[in-house]
Amino acid sequence: MRVLFYGTPEFALPTLEALLEHHEVVGVVTQPDKPAGRGQRLTSSPVKARALAADAPVLQPARLRDPEWPARLAELRADVAVVAAFGQILPQAVLDVPARGSINVHASLLPRYRGAAPIAWAIIRGESETGITTFRMDPGMDTGDILLKEAIAIGPDETAGELSARLSRLGAKVLLETLGRLDSITPMAQDHAAATLAPRLKKEDGRLRLGEPARDLVNRVRGCNPWPGAALSTPAGRLLIWRAVSVPHHSSAPPGTLVRCPSPQPSPQGGEGVSKPLSPEGRGKIESPSRPRGEEAPSPQPSPQGGEGVGPGTLVEAPSPQPSPPRGEGVGPPRGEGVGIATGQGLLLPVQVQPENRKVMAWEDFLRGSRLAAGARLGEVMG
Repeated sequence: MRVLFYGTPEFALPTLEALLEHHEVVGVVTQPDKPAGRGQRLTSSPVKARALAADAPVLQPARLRDPEWPARLAELRADVAVVAAFGQILPQAVLDVPARGSINVHASLLPRYRGAAPIAWAIIRGESETGITTFRMDPGMDTGDILLKEAIAIGPDETAGELSARLSRLGAKVLLETLGRLDSITPMAQDHAAATLAPRLKKEDGRLRLGEPARDLVNRVRGCNPWPGAALSTPAGRLLIWRAVSVPHHSSAPPGTLVRCPSPQPSPQGGEGVSKPLSPEGRGKIESPSRPRGEEAPSPQPSPQGGEGVGPGTLVEAPSPQPSPPRGEGVGPPRGEGVGIATGQGLLLPVQVQPENRKVMAWEDFLRGSRLAAGARLGEVMG
């Protein structure tokens, strides 16, 4: 089948690879090169780099709504268009160019989590399941008729970056099956009344509000890794938390107070505790959060909340966590005394953190270097 592909980030690469292997890719449409890094050099998208390596024609429209694009795309004589995380809304005139229409590979189980950031919001909101949906595109935001769905479980410690990598591979698989069965699939209209939204993340979405339950804060930490990072304010400056766990604890400390607590027991199922202190590649060393290699860490931001008697961010004594794992509670380091942050319910125990303008480090190393101990207060990032 002659396929016109639209995509931009790494998430789209497995789908592009599958199409290059099993179909004829007549053109690749991706976002224009953008300044990136400290030098702000113009940088190609991952999809553009792969397309050029495969000698596929590359188009980079600033706006597909400009009137000349339907005619230019029609010259490619595509049978079908496939869209995976492209980054622009396609107007009806563009959607209608391929003879068999346009198909989107979306990283949620529609109609839930329509929008630009379905993976992050599914984690932030404590979902235990997500998946891939392929659907026929219309001018709306992920509102077209569903072709195929496949669900997967979300790991209790999984970050948005890690889940994105798994879903990108699943997306390629479901897309190939969709194209292979395109003549026999009966499209199914979405239940628009059941729709939920997943808007593009903003930096402020990473602010930790320490008056919320620790479990919810852990979910926000996971959902904001690799971007924008979950942030709070400390006496030593802004701090990003890349991995964390919740610890059950009743305390009078106000949210934001640092409190002494035993480190949680590791639990293979992800019980109440701390997220795994592993690099994204799982090699055991503490590195940058789960972002593509070579990409700079976003600058950190702060946020507050706490437990009984101690303000959010205060360190408090806590009992050893039980090994049963609701969403938002993870596995953690070996047993030993640590310092957690009081929240609206339970303690937030960071594992990997990043002070402003510094490298990712262990929470204990940050506390030692910043001379922070139980009783100190952390807060929300403002502005």
